[in-house]
Amino acid sequence: MTAVPQSSAEGSAAPAWSRRPANLAAAVTAELVERIVRGVHPSGSPLPPEPVLCETFSVSRTVVREAVKILQEKGLVQVRQGAGTMVTPPTMWNMLDELVLGATIAEDESLAILDHLVATRRALESDMANVAARLANAEVIDQLRDLVERMDELVDDPASYHEEDRAFHDTVMQASGNRIGRAVVRSLERQVINSARYMGRTGRAFCVASNHGHRRIYERIAAHDPKGAAEAMFTHITEAWVVRRRGPGEPTPLRR
Repeated sequence: MTAVPQSSAEGSAAPAWSRRPANLAAAVTAELVERIVRGVHPSGSPLPPEPVLCETFSVSRTVVREAVKILQEKGLVQVRQGAGTMVTPPTMWNMLDELVLGATIAEDESLAILDHLVATRRALESDMANVAARLANAEVIDQLRDLVERMDELVDDPASYHEEDRAFHDTVMQASGNRIGRAVVRSLERQVINSARYMGRTGRAFCVASNHGHRRIYERIAAHDPKGAAEAMFTHITEAWVVRRRGPGEPTPLRR
């Protein structure tokens, strides 16, 4: 959040905004999302009452009510008659929401949330590669070949390589015709694409190894081998994440 209030760890003091945000409800919502995910307001506990939140964020009741409404839409709170606004358990949170996912990743030192994100992406993209191998026409196959060859030339330029990497995966997803699967993958990727915790190690050796995986996927799609394409995609996503996320001595995550 670009402008946040200076507050105590419990969020009970009356802070002053470092810079008054243009959209107060959005700013208050973002701060409350972070506090809920951090456990400042634990699951099963009530949010502070309206007057306290108004004082904490130096905003009106209208702003607080709008923020609480947005929190409800994200699944983070429920308004219960006679009990106030209660924080919900994490199982009820909308993990496709940008603020919720971003805050959860930031608080998860174990990287378990990113493991789950990659596993979800892997399942969807493996299925889409299977379908793409059955449906891909000559134009799609040519596009995939061109992308693989271009990435071979970009292994010394990780930033450019990753742009073509995303284009390769998007071409496979589009070829499958699965618009919902593609939308979910693209939404998840948008949340983490600039995160160092997700991108991890991305030097020349990684790019070279990664493109071997792309070439295998392309070859299986060009051969119209659905099972082979799905397995190639599964292996590629798994191995790429293992390299990006693994530190010295850490075990391999994401087992089948």
